[in-house]
Amino acid sequence: MVEPRVFLNGRMVPASQAHLAIYDGGVVLGATVTEMTRTFKHQLWRLEDHIDRLFRSLKYTRLDIGMTKDQLIATSRELVEHNARLVDPADELGLIHFVTPGEIAAYAGSGLARTSPTVCAHTFPMPFEMWAKKMQAGAHLVTPSIRHVPPQCYDPKMKYRSRMHYYLADHEARLADSEALALLLDLDGNVTETSGANFLIVERGVIVSPTVRNILPGISRAMVMELAAKLGIAFAERDFQVYNVMNADEAFLTSTPYCLMPVTRINGVAIGAGLPGPHFRRLVDAWSAEVGLNISRQIQESGGRRQEKPIQ
Repeated sequence: MVEPRVFLNGRMVPASQAHLAIYDGGVVLGATVTEMTRTFKHQLWRLEDHIDRLFRSLKYTRLDIGMTKDQLIATSRELVEHNARLVDPADELGLIHFVTPGEIAAYAGSGLARTSPTVCAHTFPMPFEMWAKKMQAGAHLVTPSIRHVPPQCYDPKMKYRSRMHYYLADHEARLADSEALALLLDLDGNVTETSGANFLIVERGVIVSPTVRNILPGISRAMVMELAAKLGIAFAERDFQVYNVMNADEAFLTSTPYCLMPVTRINGVAIGAGLPGPHFRRLVDAWSAEVGLNISRQIQESGGRRQEKPIQ
């Protein structure tokens, strides 16, 4: 049986042989920078943008992976080309890059620890079934007591995996609504982001984003800005609070896996008409035209097809 490959520390290995030491810095410290890219029709979408951001995160964390951007891009394309042959033609792949500081000698208990950075890239079939219902009816958000890590601690422009606050926030949100995602506030009560997406609202025809002081400037968020400019929709950045979300005309999430997802409730209150709105539909239609397929339909059909498959 042909296995998916994983790129790990300079080598392509079968996925079953890809392992990290228990004293790797990503395990014992949660010190990991990461990126996620996805395919459309098995072709990586905006890989260069994701690699650029990864290298900015690496510079901020003082990690040298011993590869250039071009080398990592070429390796990533080779990996996806191989692994895409092992999935259904209708499926898409998510590509993960992550880098840790390597193995921590103090935890290894010997001088044999590999202290150069751990560099990994791996893929997985996109789980469209997780988002099919939300794409049609809209996501529900809850603002938990857990607050977003303030930028005084470390810069949110770095994409990282030290995410205990997100883990706790999502668990708390699901106590209020089993289908909900957590929308975190900062220490001053301003809206920031969810554990995996940027959050945007529409007020009087203007798309409004939290300021980049408090959020990761997402690649998909940048795509929304580009599409909004083409469609003649104004885009603004400013602080806003839950009050503004409850009184917004529309709201949506933007993230690499599903591109755009409507948000129809916050803390149990309907946003706008409580349905996906016209700005969402214009943006997702424009995005679909850019990538040459209907994004909403792909998620609905692929998600439904995967749910119907019998368990082997």
